[in-house]
Amino acid sequence: MTAIHGTVAPGFEPVKRAFRTNFDKHDEIGASFAVYRHGELVVDLWAGVADPDTGRAWERDTPMLMFSATKGLVAMRFLQLFDQGLFDPDAPVAEVWPEFARKGKSGITGRMLLNHRAGLSALDMPLKLEDFADPSGRVHEALIEQEPMWEPDTHQGYCAISYGPYAGEFLYRLTGERFGASFDSQIAKPLGIDVWSGAPDDVIARAGTLLPIGGRDLMRNHIPTALTRRTPEGRLFRRLARKSSYSRRAFGNPSIDFRDLNKPEILRLDLPWMGAVGSSVGLAKAYAALLGEVDGVRLVSDKSLRPIKLRQSWSTRDRVLHKPLGWSQGFLKDRRGVFSPNVASFGHAGAGGSVGWADPETGLAIGYVMNRMDWRIRSPRTVMLCKAVYDSLEAMGA
Repeated sequence: MTAIHGTVAPGFEPVKRAFRTNFDKHDEIGASFAVYRHGELVVDLWAGVADPDTGRAWERDTPMLMFSATKGLVAMRFLQLFDQGLFDPDAPVAEVWPEFARKGKSGITGRMLLNHRAGLSALDMPLKLEDFADPSGRVHEALIEQEPMWEPDTHQGYCAISYGPYAGEFLYRLTGERFGASFDSQIAKPLGIDVWSGAPDDVIARAGTLLPIGGRDLMRNHIPTALTRRTPEGRLFRRLARKSSYSRRAFGNPSIDFRDLNKPEILRLDLPWMGAVGSSVGLAKAYAALLGEVDGVRLVSDKSLRPIKLRQSWSTRDRVLHKPLGWSQGFLKDRRGVFSPNVASFGHAGAGGSVGWADPETGLAIGYVMNRMDWRIRSPRTVMLCKAVYDSLEAMGA
């Protein structure tokens, strides 16, 4: 039986039980889970193995690649700029980035871009991950030469990869800093959290080792299962098999071999859609500081948080993910009951299960990172942990 480390505040014992169940029954390898409530850390758990090859244990501050939970961190920076009056979501992006206006993009606003409504869900110019070491070169050319896939603001389609380079360049035009440096100076350092985009070598040396699902397991078990079902995974896998589909285009460029994502040269890259590396407590603390003061730091005002509580975009079947999905200035607004029962809640999930989430109604902020990936769009391990948090509140009458 895997030893569970850390603490839970009185009343949150069901969360510890759920965390243990993930190891005992759901093949968790290494993971950590943290919850803040009204600025206080009430759940801080970790367990398992960070690197199965060496047997290195998972520690409280083990940093882990968090995939698209990175997008929520990007949205935090835009929310700060909005709070400071430096970002108008309804102004055209081209006002600060003139080259963006090419190929029919002159009317696209920041809100459309961040809410996946700009028709820019894919990039057609072939790219490699290595190209992102210099975002001003080939990557920038791909961004400005891309035509919208549909008329902007008429449909919603998840920008799985393209969100990062577009939002990253837009942020650079607004601040003069690339995302990794901007997040570090304005969020990570003020809060003292272990989260980076473009990880330094000492962080990479102690990071968890990503364990993607093997290709044989996918082909023999998960994909055939998904293809025969009317589920979001089934709909997505069927479209990933079609070269011209929005889904295939959104996820296919640059092509990413998950086995390469443990390489230091990849983890050093500042990839604003998937490249953040951090601990669960660091992720949760960042979201907690959006809701209120934590250790003397508050990231945004209540006034600026108000619009994020509402769904600014919603689709019953997103054109890329083929599931009900919504957004507010770059934050994910998923269906009620996935991560939270409250519509006002927001955050971002990542491939395999990682998640950062905040709930203004309850004062909760959640962070979860792990090294064994899941093939489903929303990992049952993640959902079970979040449910246990709300079950705890309900049992306490809170």
